[in-house]
Amino acid sequence: MSLEFISLENIQEIAHHYGYLAIFVGILLENLGIPIPGETVTLVGGFLAGSNELRYWFVLFDAVAGATIGGIFGYWIGRAGGWPLLVNFGKLLRISEVRLLSIKDKFSENSVKTVFFGRFFALIRIFLAPLAGIVGMPFGKFFLVNIAGASIWGSVMVTLAYFAGKVVSLEQLVAWVSQFALLALLILAAVIFIPLWLESRQEKIGTGE
Repeated sequence: MSLEFISLENIQEIAHHYGYLAIFVGILLENLGIPIPGETVTLVGGFLAGSNELRYWFVLFDAVAGATIGGIFGYWIGRAGGWPLLVNFGKLLRISEVRLLSIKDKFSENSVKTVFFGRFFALIRIFLAPLAGIVGMPFGKFFLVNIAGASIWGSVMVTLAYFAGKVVSLEQLVAWVSQFALLALLILAAVIFIPLWLESRQEKIGTGE
């Protein structure tokens, strides 16, 4: 969930005033684990490049650099002490530490794919880097996957906004991308949580609860 007071209009206004700096900082903060709508920030940057207010290559550099650097800081935040926070957060959601350890193990087993492809999913992208640090993913491996994922994600989003923004409004473009991102997130959630729910049901049946 992104911060509600950061609307599309606010992002546009900030981007008009601060240009490349606003795009870089917005994407960096999201990858630090702060719920800034980085996807919308990137689309605004690409749209402004398409309307010749900003330069495409500078916007693309901002998107990739912000995502990469923010991811690195997010990783070390998670590495430095994120597990206790995750356990406390799990208690609020009634997720046991045993279950969190299971999730941690699964993340570790698929860390490269998760960090790379997870960048394309709204909300999940916010937690990727800190979670990679929490589970102890080797930094060298994270660094390479982080750069690769940031480069492809940034290229897709900026280029999409650059060309699509020439034929549709920014509001329509953001709405379409948001709808697609929500659908993708729901599908991913179903793929992840339905098996966990079935596994939990089987455990309860097996113990006679």
